[in-house]
Amino acid sequence: MFELIGIPPQALFGQLLLGLINGAFYAMLSLGLAVIFGLLNVINFTHGAQYMMGAFGAWMLLNYAGIPFWGALVLSPIIVAIIGMVIERTLLKRLYHLDHLYGLLLTFGLALILEGLFRRQYGSSGLPYNNPLPGGTNLGFMFLPNYRAFVVVASLVVCLATWFVIERTKLGSYLRAATERPDLVQAFGIDVPRMITLTYGFGVGLAALAGVLAAPAYQVSPTMGSNLIIVVFAVVVIGGMGSIMGAIVTGFGLGVVEGLTKVFYPEASSTVIFVIMAIVLMVKPAGLFGTAK
Repeated sequence: MFELIGIPPQALFGQLLLGLINGAFYAMLSLGLAVIFGLLNVINFTHGAQYMMGAFGAWMLLNYAGIPFWGALVLSPIIVAIIGMVIERTLLKRLYHLDHLYGLLLTFGLALILEGLFRRQYGSSGLPYNNPLPGGTNLGFMFLPNYRAFVVVASLVVCLATWFVIERTKLGSYLRAATERPDLVQAFGIDVPRMITLTYGFGVGLAALAGVLAAPAYQVSPTMGSNLIIVVFAVVVIGGMGSIMGAIVTGFGLGVVEGLTKVFYPEASSTVIFVIMAIVLMVKPAGLFGTAK
């Protein structure tokens, strides 16, 4: 079959693996966006900068404090999530009752500020981060690097665990209820503002976790978030704004589609996701998994 289409199996499966890697990051970032928008109704344009901060957090923990990757995988998302909660308490909470445009403009401005601060301190060129899982496995038809396999599995576990908590647990039902009837949830003795702050922090933590996972796979750079955020927003729109399962499925799926496009028609690989977004919006404006309001 491969001789008929003229593509060696190593090239095909190699691009599929790269597509899954990209899809893993798309899924985690779009999941964080979906959590924040679906539960807080905020379009968080700072998400790309918080992804970048997660990667830089891992780099700084290693170089300044000697904390290796596995420690940074826990600490960096927590630190960035705390910073995000401070932003939510001091700035974002003032905009919840206003039009979405105000939140978008504020978070876009914050993203530019954060990127500018890191660029001023560390420059625009990337900083290397050592691979914590060197080596790989020869599968016969391709070579599977250990770390890339770990990224795909870890992302899938985190995404499915998040979906389960939000959609299948009592805590998730409280979160969803707080977005619709905060007065009713407050009547049951639940601190809704604190719940909103923690939810935003969790969404930010997902972005930072993706950044830590990306640090060994790509160079740590101040622009790594801004280069990715537009694609991630397209993924969220295709899956459906606020849809948790939509973010997961479309994230992985579009990563694979992008990888296959690089094999068969490389010139379209950078635009295929946006072409799919345009088609989906024409057929189903609410997204594949979204519901019209």
